[in-house]
Amino acid sequence: MVKSFNVIIERDEDGYYVASVPSLKGCHTQAASLDQLMERTKEAIALCLEVEEEISHNEFIGVQRLAVTV
Repeated sequence: MVKSFNVIIERDEDGYYVASVPSLKGCHTQAASLDQLMERTKEAIALCLEVEEEISHNEFIGVQRLAVTV
């Protein structure tokens, strides 16, 4: 069975790519390249699915950048 997941990708201050899978609690990984990140993300999803009892079925709408004066 093939399942699809939304993955949020960011780059940290050290230049590493960080992936988060919002529908799987605690499912995160990081890598130095995007190709490596995608492989690690697939591995992380597989591991999370082994122990995850519930998958969030929220609909992904999008990402919005918001500027806030602090």
